[in-house]
Amino acid sequence: MLNIRKYALGPVQTNCYIIANAARECLIIDPGEEGEFLIREIRKANLKPQAIVLTHAHFDHIGAVDDLRDAFHIPVYMHKKEKEWLGNPGLNGSGKYAQLPDYSIRPADAFLEAEKATTIGSFQFDVVHTPGHSPGSISLIFEQDGFAVVGDTLFKRSVGRTDLIGGDSKLLLKSIHDHLLSLDEETVIYPGHDEPTTVGEEIDQNPFLNGF
Repeated sequence: MLNIRKYALGPVQTNCYIIANAARECLIIDPGEEGEFLIREIRKANLKPQAIVLTHAHFDHIGAVDDLRDAFHIPVYMHKKEKEWLGNPGLNGSGKYAQLPDYSIRPADAFLEAEKATTIGSFQFDVVHTPGHSPGSISLIFEQDGFAVVGDTLFKRSVGRTDLIGGDSKLLLKSIHDHLLSLDEETVIYPGHDEPTTVGEEIDQNPFLNGF
């Protein structure tokens, strides 16, 4: 059974998830900010990070990547469609806001293949390409454990914004319908912001998905 820790971090309270197994190995998903805090939390829990996985490369999901990879000497995984975004404030969105510094992160170490079962360390999950919020958005499906980490694709009673670079509202809804609503209705959805939900709740109650 996997243990999931959720931390809402940074100026827009982006969810970082730390997923740990019984051996205390862990994956760090979307460390958006507050790197020193996350490092302390991981060490306090005696966890052994295996990798950082990014659901997409917007600034609020990547801010602490270099702090964590340097502290734990671990690789960073993402979708190749956004490989140029980490170091480019014009693409990752930080350049859009005068009150923010320009976020420039070193390149990813490896790229995840979508529609394929993936193993990182002892963790096994499916990677599905769910573009629409951004071109390289992915969702991580832990089917045996009954949950999915979906970045900013689907939220509780809402969906991801599509007014940023590469956003596409029709493609977003198609991604949600094809890859997320098709999961078991009891599957817990862990989004990039706000609280978890389930597939069944969103089928029944999400006003943006009424057409499905």
